[in-house]
Amino acid sequence: MTSTKDVAAMPAGNTPPASPRVPTLRARRRRKGFGDSVLPYLLLAPGVIAIAALLIWPTLQLVLISFRKLDLRELVTGQLVWVGIDNYTDVLGDPVFWEVTVRTLAFMAAVVAATILIALLLALLMKQLNPIVRVILQVTLVVAWATPAVAATTVFQWIFDQQYGILNKTLALIGFDGFIGHSWFSDGPSTLTVIGLLITWQAVPFVAFSLYAGLIGVPREQYEAAGIDGAGPWQTFRTVSWPAIQPILTIVTFLSVIWDFRVFTQVWAIKQGGPDGESTTLPIYMYLKGIAGSHFGPAAAIAMIMLLVLVILLARYIQLLLRSKEVDLK
Repeated sequence: MTSTKDVAAMPAGNTPPASPRVPTLRARRRRKGFGDSVLPYLLLAPGVIAIAALLIWPTLQLVLISFRKLDLRELVTGQLVWVGIDNYTDVLGDPVFWEVTVRTLAFMAAVVAATILIALLLALLMKQLNPIVRVILQVTLVVAWATPAVAATTVFQWIFDQQYGILNKTLALIGFDGFIGHSWFSDGPSTLTVIGLLITWQAVPFVAFSLYAGLIGVPREQYEAAGIDGAGPWQTFRTVSWPAIQPILTIVTFLSVIWDFRVFTQVWAIKQGGPDGESTTLPIYMYLKGIAGSHFGPAAAIAMIMLLVLVILLARYIQLLLRSKEVDLK
C-alpha cells in the first residue's frame, strides 16, 4: 500500500506506476485459440448425434403416428390413413383415460411423498449412527437399489402371496388370524399399495444417499455453533441441515416425480393392471391400447400427452438445476 508520505516524496509531474492488471474473463476467452474453442463442441458432437438418432427420430415418428389410424390392418397392408386430431379427441373424450390419469397422479404423489420422507429420515439417521452400523445400513441400501426390478417384484409377490406368503403367516403367528388366506391383490387400492411399497423400497436408497451427501457437506463448526447457542435438535435441523439439503431435496423430488410417473415394469409384473383394471396406470393403459389392442394411433396420442407432461416437469427441473449452487455458469 502506498502511504501519504511516499506520495508526497514523488517528484511533481510523475504519474504513479500502474497497478498490474488482472486479465478479465473476456480477455482470457479472447486469448484462447480456435482449437480450444471448437474442441469441446467436437467432443460433444458424437453424443449429440447419438441422442438425435435415438430420441428425436423416434419422437418424430411417434408424433406422425398419433395423427394416423394405425391398427393391425393398416400396419400389415402399409396403408397410410391420416385422421388428424381424432386420436387425441377420442383419448381425451374417454372417461377411462381420465380415471386412469387421476389414479396415476394420486399413486405417483403417494409414492414420491413416501420416498422422500423415508429417505430424509434415513439420511439423518446415517449421520448419527456409529461407523460400523452406518456401513451395514449403507450396504443394505445399495443391495436394495441394485436388485433388478423383476427380481424385486418376484420377492414382493412371494411376501404378499395369499397362501404361501411370509407376511400372512407372520401376522397369523402374532395373533391376527383374519389374515390367514388374505389376498393382497383382491382390489385396486390394495394392489397399488403393494406396488407402491415395492417402488418406494427401490427408490429410497438413491434419494437417501443424495441427501446424506448434502448433510456430510455441512461443516461441523456450524453444528457446534448451534449447540453453543442452545439450539435444540429441531432448531439445528431447521437452521443448519435444512439449508444444505433443500436444493438437493428439490432436485431429487422432481426426479422421483418423473420416474414414478412413467413406471411400468413393477405395475405390469405384479398384476398387469388388474384386477379389473383397478391398478392400471397411464403407461399400462398406453400399452394395453397400443400393443395388446393393436390401436397404435390412440396409444401414440397417449404417449404424446405423457411426453408433454414430462417435458413440462423436465423444464422446471432444469430451471431449478440451473439455479442451484452446484452449477456455475460464470
